[in-house]
Amino acid sequence: MNFLLETLKSIVLFVYYVLESLVFCVVPRRKKNVSGETVLITGAGSGLGRALSLKFASLGATLVLWDINQEGLKETSRLARENGGVRVHCYICDCSKRQDIYRVADQVKKEVGDINILVNNAGIVTGKRFIDCPDSLVEKTMEVNIMAHFWTYKAFLPAMMASNHGHLVSIASSAGLVGTNHLADYSASKFAAVGFAESVAFEMRHMGKTGVKTTTVCPYIMNTGMFDGCSTKWPTLLPTLETEYVAEKVITAIRQDQEMLILPRFIYFLLALKSVISVKAAVALGDYFGAFCVMAGFKGRAKKD
Repeated sequence: MNFLLETLKSIVLFVYYVLESLVFCVVPRRKKNVSGETVLITGAGSGLGRALSLKFASLGATLVLWDINQEGLKETSRLARENGGVRVHCYICDCSKRQDIYRVADQVKKEVGDINILVNNAGIVTGKRFIDCPDSLVEKTMEVNIMAHFWTYKAFLPAMMASNHGHLVSIASSAGLVGTNHLADYSASKFAAVGFAESVAFEMRHMGKTGVKTTTVCPYIMNTGMFDGCSTKWPTLLPTLETEYVAEKVITAIRQDQEMLILPRFIYFLLALKSVISVKAAVALGDYFGAFCVMAGFKGRAKKD
């Protein structure tokens, strides 16, 4: 009897949530107010981190900006204030070092208070074949792209759980959903980021912490300088994404408590197709879309003298 009741309950919930998602495809979800919320953004000194900082500033949020680049951080802070940011706090933090994250986190909690929205955005990419990538760079990629997420969650999640209020945002990548040439270490770190965020989300649900929301973002190549030199075979279907566009989509996803954001939307179709076809068919599809040569011209962000 329990089996039948549980099965019926699961079917009803499944149908309800499928219909709900279809409705939200037509009717936009209501956006929550982030004015007065304290938002911490790692990697805020440039690229997507800077764009997110400016948008949160215009929405009245208190900003806590982390980056290892002091000059970039100063510029983001200046732009954020020009964009309406009244409370902007900047901290130099090396997200590849656990103790540095904990040290700066303690400083933030003393000087600013609890964090309401945590955006793990900091990331690096080597762009080398795995066999050619030095061990030190592999370790650095994992330290920044995923291990830092562990330590920031350890530092700021307990307060969110205590108040049953908060939002955890992971800026991952489409490379965290599909493996890519010359991105073995990067892809591994982003797969880990996706799995980690999903697992923590399940833990929050299981513990009844429904006020702690999660959003995982998996964009295709962005025009931030990080992937300079990369190209896309069919830009109409898989375009290089502009930072401003991605930032706007991320802010909307956060304000609507959207759990997963994949950009562009065409990737949703490719992922669904990949899950039901053979490996050989998937390889042929990947070859057609240029997935194996996207990094061929990779240069990366130019280093300043």
